[in-house]
Amino acid sequence: MQSKAPTVEAYLSSLPAERRAAIDTVRKVILENLDAKYEEGMQYGVIGYYVPHRVYPAGYHSDPKQPLPFAALASQKNYMSLYLMSVYCGCVDGSAGGEHARWFREAWAKTGKKLDMGKACIRFKKVEDLPLEVIAEAVRRVPAGMYIEFCEAARAQTQKPAGRKKTAGSGRKK
Repeated sequence: MQSKAPTVEAYLSSLPAERRAAIDTVRKVILENLDAKYEEGMQYGVIGYYVPHRVYPAGYHSDPKQPLPFAALASQKNYMSLYLMSVYCGCVDGSAGGEHARWFREAWAKTGKKLDMGKACIRFKKVEDLPLEVIAEAVRRVPAGMYIEFCEAARAQTQKPAGRKKTAGSGRKK
């Protein structure tokens, strides 16, 4: 659920006490391990951690007016979410990002905790569901410069080669 809260503090104060405590615990882990080039603020109606335009002027490829999203925390209707884009977005197989995604899943598995994850979204009902040490390390392992490289590599692999335009009938077998 997207919030209309203008600040992180307003977002937190709008949550029920139990949710606020859980989100705040995860938030502190992120902030303690976040590279100084990232910033925290509200983005897409949730608490966001992003590469600001002063560091990466190109911004988010889908909306260049937005800074490049790295992580997010949200209170949804039935669960809370931690979004770690570095374990999905920009993590091309064979790249450093792909290695980071593999490391993350393996490190989580070693904790014995169940990983409820869809792409970059990690769902949890209570903070005890999360191996906070793995989250701390996942954030710490990806400084802003490395994350930008992940994203640019992924984007390069998904863009069509320039120069050759598709014409009518150009895909037919003869």
